[in-house]
Amino acid sequence: MPIANKMQTSTFIDTHCHLDGEEFDADREAVMQRAREAGVGKIFLPAIDLPSSQRILSLCQQHRDYLFPMVGLHPEEVRADWREQLMAINRLLLADSQQAIAIGEVGLDFYWSREFEKEQLEAFEAQVQWSIETRLPLMIHCRKAQNEMVAIIKKYAKELPGGVFHCFTGNEKEAAELLQFDRFVLGIGGVMTFKKSHLPEVLSTAVPLSRIVLETDAPYMAPVPMRGQRNESAYLVHVIRKMAEAYGVSEEEVCRQTTENVHRVFGDAINEKKS
Repeated sequence: MPIANKMQTSTFIDTHCHLDGEEFDADREAVMQRAREAGVGKIFLPAIDLPSSQRILSLCQQHRDYLFPMVGLHPEEVRADWREQLMAINRLLLADSQQAIAIGEVGLDFYWSREFEKEQLEAFEAQVQWSIETRLPLMIHCRKAQNEMVAIIKKYAKELPGGVFHCFTGNEKEAAELLQFDRFVLGIGGVMTFKKSHLPEVLSTAVPLSRIVLETDAPYMAPVPMRGQRNESAYLVHVIRKMAEAYGVSEEEVCRQTTENVHRVFGDAINEKKS
């Protein structure tokens, strides 16, 4: 599927794409080719558990200049065996031969259930400590748990290297609460384009463009006009257009600034781990 009207003069980065998922097994190489043609210069892959961490590290080894891996335990994957999974993921993280650029996707999620609330809190805090120890940024998932998440980040704010608050969809007050952590940025994706979304107004009034990175969360959250389809990195062009409109700047400026923001947060990891 061709992507119309690619970014002509700028490249940009998808900081959050589950390209290892089975949804891409049939055409993963074609998805990457469409991304390149659309202007995507790099794609970051977050893990959700031990198997995905292993899968992502292997996939990124095969595409070292284009795909960049994260490792971590997603809050929805925190179950009775969470300690064993964390120990195994930590061994992957610390292995000299591996190339992780961040700890992620980690965080808290109380949307469906609080059955493992205590375990989620402990697992998240442990991975926050990994970030401090390794100097790798965090990719943070948070749903219906911002108060608890912010409390943990505040505890370590002075020591943390930074990171991304993934899939921000909140209001001005919630944005301000996250932006107090000055080494962190907000991840913005397809929701920006949804008809009933308030994100264009919230971002343009409460969030400087210097505090935003682009993401898809593919295969989920496809933007308009692709909504309802499998999402992929090439579709970020639609988010960029909406963001340029909201901020009153060119699409090239959105690409330039968000890419600069990515390098500010992930720069050492990208440059050193892939050298």
